[in-house]
Amino acid sequence: MFTRREALARCGTGLGTLALAGVLADDARGQLDPLAPRAPHFPAKAKRLVHLFMNGGPSQVDTFDPKPMLDQYHGRAVPAGNLRTERKTGAAMKSPFAFAPRGRCGLPVSELFAHTARHIDDMCVVRSMHADVPNHEPSLLLMNSGDGRAPRPSVGSWVTYGLGSENQNLPGFVVMCPGGYPIVTTHNWRSAFLPGVYQGTYLNTQSTDADKLIAHLRNPELSPTRQREQLDLVAALNARHAADRPADPRLEARIRTFELAYRMQAEATDAFDLSREAKKTRDLYGDTVHGRQLLLARRLLERGVRVVQVWSGAGQPWDNHDGLAAAHRTLASQWDRPIAAFLTDLKARGLFDETLVLWGGEFGRTPVAELPALNGRDHNHYGFTCWLAGGGVKGGTAVGATDEFGFRAVENPVHVHDLHATMLHLLGFDHEKLTYRYAGRDFRLTDVHGRVVKEMLA
Repeated sequence: MFTRREALARCGTGLGTLALAGVLADDARGQLDPLAPRAPHFPAKAKRLVHLFMNGGPSQVDTFDPKPMLDQYHGRAVPAGNLRTERKTGAAMKSPFAFAPRGRCGLPVSELFAHTARHIDDMCVVRSMHADVPNHEPSLLLMNSGDGRAPRPSVGSWVTYGLGSENQNLPGFVVMCPGGYPIVTTHNWRSAFLPGVYQGTYLNTQSTDADKLIAHLRNPELSPTRQREQLDLVAALNARHAADRPADPRLEARIRTFELAYRMQAEATDAFDLSREAKKTRDLYGDTVHGRQLLLARRLLERGVRVVQVWSGAGQPWDNHDGLAAAHRTLASQWDRPIAAFLTDLKARGLFDETLVLWGGEFGRTPVAELPALNGRDHNHYGFTCWLAGGGVKGGTAVGATDEFGFRAVENPVHVHDLHATMLHLLGFDHEKLTYRYAGRDFRLTDVHGRVVKEMLA
């Protein structure tokens, strides 16, 4: 006697796909499909997440947190007691950019983001963010996975683990970074001890060719029919292998990767082909790297992708220790119009109210300059800014504040754990209950910390 699973496995290539379905229970109900859509803990305001990651650390006092005291103290030492940092610092450095009140709410925004500021009435600017250390690697890990030391599951992995995906022919979590990997590479979007199916799929968006965005998307040697036959054979062998190793997440992830890669060949080509958009829409975003990234992000959201993370580029583009005025102006000019176009497009297509958009870096920058010249700023984790918009966010408001020089969060401090807890709340989750048991412990994105910041909620 042998089990039904063994019977299917022994039937050969013709029933290979059925064998795979038996192993993974990927039937019409999809009850055990790890990427099947699932309901959150409670009704959610947001159904999907977009993270615009300004890696390197944009300066809060040059973008969304103006500090007039810097004008008064420019070139002079900040009064003792106002600036305590682990690094040697110089004199106060005023912002080279002008701020102006924007929208009906009147929140001041730098000239760097004049187009983005058209949406300020729908944005919540969090001015009191703080992290743990002033170093890129641990701060990137903290912002992306909730832990600055050991690589843990990323935010996108936790969200797809909790909500699944609305399109079984595309990854649930997509990461775009032009020109290669950022610092700490794939740790930023890894699934860690969560099943591998929840890991982010990387796209090198430096290329405009749909076939080059994902390496080896197409098989140049085999037709789709022959690929299907080959996959059926592999599926049958994997199914027999899996029958002796039940609930092995690594094996199940590998099997699903084969299937997803096959299905993506048609679906991804359609999603990545921006030429199918109207010229008016392409012109709105602009034919630039970040314009194409954000237009592609909108197309993926429309097709049911749950989480999209969009990076500034490899390395730390915003890490402007010197030449900040020119570098920040260049970087902001690359992002400002595309962000405004993206938010406008989401609203026009009825996606905005159910999409949570986060903008920010891993930390901010000091209000004082690095020696010897007054032309750049060092890392600052004591106080920095991010903003959120879309599903469930209280627009036209600023949460928290830094001190009069913009160095340290002093009013309603919001730690990265608090930001994560609030984001999960907007997506319908109690951050203390979205857990995964590993090594005898129930892990969660916020570890043993975090609070929902009510002031950020509509």
